[in-house]
Amino acid sequence: MLDGLRYLPEYLDATAQAALLGDVRALLAEAPPYRALMPKTGQPMRVRMSNAGALGWYTDCDGGYRYISTHPETGRPWPAIPERILSVWRAVSGYGHDPECCLINLYDAAARMGLHQDRDEQEFSAPVVSISLGDSALFRIGGQNRRDPTRSLKLASGDVLVLGGSARLAFHGIDRIHAGSSRLLPEGGRINLTLRRVTLPR
Repeated sequence: MLDGLRYLPEYLDATAQAALLGDVRALLAEAPPYRALMPKTGQPMRVRMSNAGALGWYTDCDGGYRYISTHPETGRPWPAIPERILSVWRAVSGYGHDPECCLINLYDAAARMGLHQDRDEQEFSAPVVSISLGDSALFRIGGQNRRDPTRSLKLASGDVLVLGGSARLAFHGIDRIHAGSSRLLPEGGRINLTLRRVTLPR
């Protein structure tokens, strides 16, 4: 296990998952999901996304990977991160400041996410905290070099994953979604909430 990688299975029980899902639905009503574009190819990403917090992660052909303060389609500021989501960060992150971004990734049964590093932030001493809702996913993580050996974890609804320490810049991705493995989302699929501190605390 990588130093700083913490896997917290069943961290949220069924009641907590349903409450959190209600918060996410409200966020998506205010900040509708969109498909970002890969910088070099202009191809749409396979995962739809949205954000909450002061900053939201975004990418397109013009500016590449970056954080922006407003929704790319509505032009409105991102909604605030709900208290229920912040409470998870405060309990597991071991970091003294709140996150500035909650990236919401929406996976359908066919969606994948290739191996990548979360390195568009300034603050690498803060961990990345991931919350899974809905169908299980096969999560793969390696080291800080793309060719390092990888291992896989099955992330189920209610699981929380913390990437800190040397795992903070580890390559990771989603290889597949196990369709029908959860009944939390009537429409199926998986929602992943990724909490990040972007800027250095002042």
